[in-house]
Amino acid sequence: MSIIPILMRTLCFSLTLAALLGAGVAWAAQGGGASTGSGVIPVVAAENVWGSIAAQLGGDRVHVTNIISSPAADPHDYEPTAADARTMAGAKLAIVNGVGYDPWAGKLLSASPSNDRIVLTIGDLVGVKTGGNPHRWYSPPNVQQVISALTADYKKLDPAHAGYFDRQKAAFESKGLRAYKAEIALIRRKYAGVPVGASESIFAPLAEALGLRLLTPASFLKAISEGSEPTAADKTAIERQLTGRKLKVWVFNSQNATPDVQRFTDQARKSGIAVTTITETLVPATASFQDWQVAQLRALAAALARAIHR
Repeated sequence: MSIIPILMRTLCFSLTLAALLGAGVAWAAQGGGASTGSGVIPVVAAENVWGSIAAQLGGDRVHVTNIISSPAADPHDYEPTAADARTMAGAKLAIVNGVGYDPWAGKLLSASPSNDRIVLTIGDLVGVKTGGNPHRWYSPPNVQQVISALTADYKKLDPAHAGYFDRQKAAFESKGLRAYKAEIALIRRKYAGVPVGASESIFAPLAEALGLRLLTPASFLKAISEGSEPTAADKTAIERQLTGRKLKVWVFNSQNATPDVQRFTDQARKSGIAVTTITETLVPATASFQDWQVAQLRALAAALARAIHR
């Protein structure tokens, strides 16, 4: 392949990014980073998964804007708009995933630096470095860490309402997440140790929390997640697991159906292995974090029940 088209694409991306960064700087210079007159904290979440949690913890003391909210958008390859730059420039609290998942978000923040803004980078908070599994919203312990960090950040930004934020946190943990915690406990109690497979690394943190035995090679999970080509050895291993019915359930990320993933999902069904679906972002986009997760957990529990009692 000629290097000229590659250089042209790189140049175009750089020019576009420069324009967006300029838009963010201009917005900040015009006062775009100021809080609203009512004292409500402007919060920007790179992904709506974290935005849903932030909105529920902040209640009527925050206004949360999600940059990525469409299930069709891929956070890895997302190209921010000028509106995104202005939105990020106006944030008093910015929530980004990190771990190489949304690098564009960090660039937008760098374009409009502010001493008054708090940036919560999830990967840094939970201690996962670039190259690790970025899908931390599928880790219940990490979700709890984010809940505590967001509450602490809200109290720093609005200390006069610290008690309100403590009450929001308590209500979210005891009521909002009640069904979420119950489904996790149920699956772990009934199905710990059951062998399962998955189409990519998104499911790995949840499988660990549920006590399921994830047999899919970790290198395959990572390759699919990062958009690289899995090794022939990994594909052969998965083929044998499926045709030999070594797995009870196959967990399929429907938002990343590569030809290999689709082939393995079809093979799982042909082999009589229960298949259940998960997604990378909120589905529907208007769902809360917990309603989305509970629906997926219940579907997984049903698939496990069918597989065990078959």
